[in-house]
Amino acid sequence: MAQLSAPYANATTFAFGDSPELADRLLALVLAGTKTATCGAARDYGAGKEAMPVVGRRDVVLDGAGRPAAVIETVEVTRHLFRDVPEAFALAEGEGDFRDWRAGHIDYFERNGGWSEDLELVCERFRLIEALPR
Repeated sequence: MAQLSAPYANATTFAFGDSPELADRLLALVLAGTKTATCGAARDYGAGKEAMPVVGRRDVVLDGAGRPAAVIETVEVTRHLFRDVPEAFALAEGEGDFRDWRAGHIDYFERNGGWSEDLELVCERFRLIEALPR
C-alpha cells in the first residue's frame, strides 16, 4: 500500500467487500455519493480483527488493488439484528432496493462466517471527505 501523507498517515484503512471487484464496485458508489452507509457482522470487530467504527473518526478506503482511494468520516454507529435493519439504512448502502440489499448481504455473510436473521450487525453511516489521487 502507498504511504499516506498527513493528516491520514495513522488512519484506519480498509476496503469494502471481500474481493477486489466488490471493493472497486462499492468504492465507485461511495465516490458517486450513492453509498453513505455500510455494515459488518459484529463478530468481525475487536482485537486482531477490524477496527470498530467510531463517530468522528476518519478512515481511508482502499480500492481493489489496495491503493488509498477515499477518506470517509463516520457520522453514526448503531447495532441491529439482520432481520431488524431499517429499510432506510439498507437503501443508504446504495446497492439496490431492500430486496437486493438482503439478498446481497445474505450471500456476503454466508461467504464470510455464516448468516442468520439473528446475526448482529454494526451499522455505520458515513460521509465522503475527499477522493484521493490514485
